[in-house]
Formats: sequence, C-alpha cells, structure tokens
Amino acid sequence: MKRVVILSDTHGVLHPEVLARLRQADVILHAGDLDTPEVADAIYRCAPAYLVQGNNDRWWAPHMPRTVSVTIEGVRFFMLHSERVLSPAYAGADVVVCGHTHRYRQEQRGAVLWLNPGSCGRRRWDPELTFCVMEVEDGRYRLEKVSFPPPVP
Repeated sequence: MKRVVILSDTHGVLHPEVLARLRQADVILHAGDLDTPEVADAIYRCAPAYLVQGNNDRWWAPHMPRTVSVTIEGVRFFMLHSERVLSPAYAGADVVVCGHTHRYRQEQRGAVLWLNPGSCGRRRWDPELTFCVMEVEDGRYRLEKVSFPPPVP
C-alpha cells in the first residue's frame, strides 16, 4: 500500500498541516501553481513527487511538464493543471487530477474518478483549505479529503 498526497494551488505557501501530511507520503502529486521553486524543493524533500506546471509556474519553471501520467500500485493517474486544456492523453486513466479552480471536487465519470484537491495555500473563495490523501494498493484506492480553516492573518 502507498499513501499518495494530492494537492494543487499552493501558491507559494505550505502550511504546517500540509507539510505534516507530505512528510507521511510515499508519493506526492501536485497539480500546479506552486508559484516558487522553494515550494517545489520542499515537496521533493518530503517524498518522490510528480509536479505539473500551472499557469503561475511558467515564469520560474518553463520546462516543468504540463501533464503527467503515472501508475502507482496499479492505479493509473493522469494529472494536469486545468481541465479546460484537457488532452486525449487522459484516456486509460483511473484517476484524472486537476487543479486551477481552488475548489474541491471529486466526481465519478464512468470508470474514471475526476479529482480536484482544491487549494491548500492561500485562501481565495472557499472558507476552507483542502487537499487529499489517497491510499492505493492492487489497482484500488481509498480517498480522504483533508480540510482545515485558513490561518487568521
């Protein structure tokens, strides 16, 4: 069994609640808008990670991939930042991970789970910050939505 932490739209911030879970991860998936190389470095120090470029990452990470396909414990993931630029490459995925909207969403479309972990960086619209922890094993998964209130400024 592998513990996969799935997050997006951290926008230069890794809160202690997020870092604690990242340190427990076997694999990390980040669906873009890290905003800084320091956030990427911190993620890579926690566990093996797959990152995709978000619209706010182009300036500092022009060579970061825009999509990633990876299989973890028999579960096929396809990840990109915005569902609006979805390519046919997601065909065959069990889980499509995207970010950009800052709103948590998990939706089963046929055999594919479409997952947006929301945002766990700076609060924008929602009253909570969110990300996911997924346990994967033998081609199956179990998903936990993690949410916490944003810190008071």
